[in-house]
Amino acid sequence: MLLDELVATAEAVTSTRSRLAKVEALAQLLRRVADESPSEVATAVGMLVAKPRQGRVGVGWRGLAQVRDATPAAEAPSLTVRDFDELLDRLASTSGAGSAAARTDLLGGFLRRATEREQRFAIGVLLGEMRTGALEGVLADAVAAASGRPIALVRRAAMLSGDLGETARIALAGTEEDLTGVGLVVGRPVLPMLAASAKTAAEALTSTGEASVEFKLDGARIQVHRAGDDVRVFTRSLADITHRVPEVVAVVQGMPVRDVILDGETLTLDEGGAPRPFQETMSRFGAEQARETVLRPWFFDVLHIDGRDLLDEPLAVRRAELATLAPDHVIPGEVTDDPEAAERISREALAEGHEGVVVKAIGSPYAAGRRGSSWIKVKPVHTYDLVVLAAEWGSGRRRGWLSNLHLGAYDPAGEFGEPGGFVMVGKTFKGLTDDLLRWQTEHFPTLEASRDAHTVYLEPITVVEIAIDGVQRSPRYPGGIALRFARVKRYRDDKRPDDADTIQALRTLLR
Repeated sequence: MLLDELVATAEAVTSTRSRLAKVEALAQLLRRVADESPSEVATAVGMLVAKPRQGRVGVGWRGLAQVRDATPAAEAPSLTVRDFDELLDRLASTSGAGSAAARTDLLGGFLRRATEREQRFAIGVLLGEMRTGALEGVLADAVAAASGRPIALVRRAAMLSGDLGETARIALAGTEEDLTGVGLVVGRPVLPMLAASAKTAAEALTSTGEASVEFKLDGARIQVHRAGDDVRVFTRSLADITHRVPEVVAVVQGMPVRDVILDGETLTLDEGGAPRPFQETMSRFGAEQARETVLRPWFFDVLHIDGRDLLDEPLAVRRAELATLAPDHVIPGEVTDDPEAAERISREALAEGHEGVVVKAIGSPYAAGRRGSSWIKVKPVHTYDLVVLAAEWGSGRRRGWLSNLHLGAYDPAGEFGEPGGFVMVGKTFKGLTDDLLRWQTEHFPTLEASRDAHTVYLEPITVVEIAIDGVQRSPRYPGGIALRFARVKRYRDDKRPDDADTIQALRTLLR
């Protein structure tokens, strides 16, 4: 199949807000792939969600930008899905001395054969940034539509295999019994269960009824599988990072069990036992070699014990099993139906330096890969007034609009730059409606100070209210911090630039 057919479908999905239209476009594509090249079904699905089977292939944004800027695009499409898949194979297998130059040559040769929109698509896949709206939930619906299989069966197979592409292949090429046969396998990661959000623990409890109210740790999600003496540790995105976390492996090897699957978090602690900043945990979490900082695992669920699947058991049963198996590594929490007790636990979690709490219905099964009302996270949201320093031209559905905002905090004393200036603390395009995108695109050029091919730099006079979950240390910006999960709330026409919040105020959020 021509790669251009995937690209065209991705663009069609990007251009519509209708979930039904997205599903139909993707289903039509999957039917064509299954008819023309059945072996490429899983490959195509992986590309559409920017999760190719090869994983990350050692190519970063800077290298890609340099190659693309120096590479003219082809006039007409000629590349196939197989061509792109083979490129990813070659990039993934390139290592050792001179590998960077070799990857550049491979990329340059491929991009010279690609049209402009194929180049954009390929770069999105390589960077894991496909903003097409073809999220895995939409694609799962499309797999069901294309194959005629029940959506519940497709979703369960995808969550238990952790591989939507392989699930699509089975659904389209196999029987319904083949799909039903996809089960929980120790050593093969499953999609993690996700949580909805609420403003308060008491509010969350009204949805769940009696619940386990548990600390929400500011760590990194882990899923640990043990089969005999073999222990494997996976990330939230199902990447295998066993070699990076020997201390987690040692803890699970010491448990009185033969086979087990555990869900939890890992984080670093300071000398007093309090959690270190998230940035430090992620730095240690991503290290290829052991460092002095030690990661401690905390578990909040168990999915399998010695031949017995627990996915469909109520949380009360799973928590009891976990407490017996790993009493020293269970995330703190209490079972309650009392809103006042839930609020007390939330305050205790915050006082100990954690993010908040997760309220979990005590009778709920483990719905892997789903975000429902059985688990509800509660964590404080901070809002700050910041100044827009620049806006980047959008891509995908936002193409042609000024989108990604550069955000600055006020620095009245000039501690991090010129007195009365603004210190960049992050970027975001989250929360921008079509109306806001349209307004930005019309208004910001009137404030233009300069521009390059990708960004319009502005006079720093526009104040915007931004919601964040906190800040983290970052060497990228002069103030030494970066916003966490920033999203636009509204523009503040009633405020002047010197009314914006200061870099010093933001830095107080650092623990």
